[in-house]
Amino acid sequence: MDIGHDLDTFESRRSTVYAPNGVVATSQPLAASAGLAALRNGGNAFDAAISAAAALNVVEPTSTGIGGDAFALYRTADGTVGGIRSCGHAPADATIETVRTRLAVETNTETDSVTMPERGPHTVTVPGTARGWELMVERFGRLSLSTVLEPAIEYAFGGYPVSETIASYWTGAEELFEDANARKAYLFDGQAPKPGEVVRLEALGRTLQTIAEEGADAVYEGEIADAIVDAIQSRGGLLSKSDLASFSPELIDPISTSYGGVDVFQLPPSNQGTIALEALNIASAIDAGDAAYETPDRIHLFAEATKRAFEDGHQYIADPEYEEIPPLNSPSYARQRARSIRPKEATDVSFGIPDSNAEDADTVLVCAADVAGNVVSFINSRFMGFGSGIVAGDTGIALQNRGASFSLDPADPNRLEPGKRPFHTLMPSVVKFARDDWAAFGVVGGYMQPQGQVQILSNLIDYGMDLQPALDAPRWRYRVDGSLGLEARTSAPLQSKLVRWGHDVRVEIPAMFGGAQIARVSDDVLSGASEPRTDGMAIGY
Repeated sequence: MDIGHDLDTFESRRSTVYAPNGVVATSQPLAASAGLAALRNGGNAFDAAISAAAALNVVEPTSTGIGGDAFALYRTADGTVGGIRSCGHAPADATIETVRTRLAVETNTETDSVTMPERGPHTVTVPGTARGWELMVERFGRLSLSTVLEPAIEYAFGGYPVSETIASYWTGAEELFEDANARKAYLFDGQAPKPGEVVRLEALGRTLQTIAEEGADAVYEGEIADAIVDAIQSRGGLLSKSDLASFSPELIDPISTSYGGVDVFQLPPSNQGTIALEALNIASAIDAGDAAYETPDRIHLFAEATKRAFEDGHQYIADPEYEEIPPLNSPSYARQRARSIRPKEATDVSFGIPDSNAEDADTVLVCAADVAGNVVSFINSRFMGFGSGIVAGDTGIALQNRGASFSLDPADPNRLEPGKRPFHTLMPSVVKFARDDWAAFGVVGGYMQPQGQVQILSNLIDYGMDLQPALDAPRWRYRVDGSLGLEARTSAPLQSKLVRWGHDVRVEIPAMFGGAQIARVSDDVLSGASEPRTDGMAIGY
């Protein structure tokens, strides 16, 4: 049953994109075009993903950058399903005691009352992006790193008009950027750019040019590395040159589950992909997908499944080299958790927050597929907007604040420890619908990511929607404070019934419900769709 086009209240008039050779979907049209150019120039989906991601560093600098981390899930043309984790770690000198002491001095507070800040030098972990780009292109692509970086470099030096959504994200950076280097690199006459304003990011362009000419090592061992370390240590932070030089991205095996006969692959901890898998398993155990679509029963059952998955995920997910993590994606475990769900009765389940700042964090996602059968979901983020608020010297690199996800509580699984990777919201996904039917997809937006993925997969699998209608459909989200957010186009009678069942319903604007992308190859036919709540694009050839 294809009910997608019956949901005609959304302003989107997009259609699923079909193409014979390749498709790219991401959150900004210029970046999507950069990915498409890589395909047209003889590259594959891996080249396209990195070219688009690099372009996003320039045309959507509010959400991503070289100073952040990167992850990928992929299916290669020969049938291999795998992942890349290019996630930096805490500095080798970053102990709870050391950071508490320094923060207490900086903030003039008692040491025991100090908590991990939201921004600043102590939130900066080693950036993984550049070496992640390089690994993907060299291991799986057809083009050189310098070639796939060309569009990003061109936009940085030649300039580009800022799109409407990104201009709105940029607003407020005037207050964020206390750092003079940040203001110089990303503000223009002290202001954020307006929609349509042409901007040039020449400092970032020079750094991208250096990476193109010298490789990713330039970020971790050369003058750029010196600038990063100086920016952090001059502000009392602990990141060192050896922290940067010792970093390497990893090829990792994904974890998976089956939902409705479809195999769903996610990254293992310390990423939150396990939450989506557990939620799907619980939803399957209670037959949530059997509920009629436009009913409160569907939202209630999926939301209750998601609550329990968040509670478990936020209790256990941490760096697996430091913590033992139970198999939360096990169907048998999900059946146990499902027993506490009651029809038509909301339950009070703890969100188990590792970091409330992550609820609405900013991220970019690129999904690409080619006719050979490669599909790639690539996600790249500095965590919260421009990250720590610190830009390294004249490099244009805004450094991430992913370390804000650490805790200074010694009993917390995500406690700060030297060399430890933080809890990560980033979760690219690959889906196997059938033997020759694969998709790369994902949803950005902090804790909306697993919730959005569950809803879109259910739309596709349980309700037979095409790609774009599955993304257009109204969404819900379970909030840290226990409320249930709904889009305004969710019917009033449905909202009222959920309230009567005990849900704390709140209506939220569309931008609060994540940004989804999907690229699919099915029997040599390429298709794609892009988030209608942003100014993104799916494009093919």
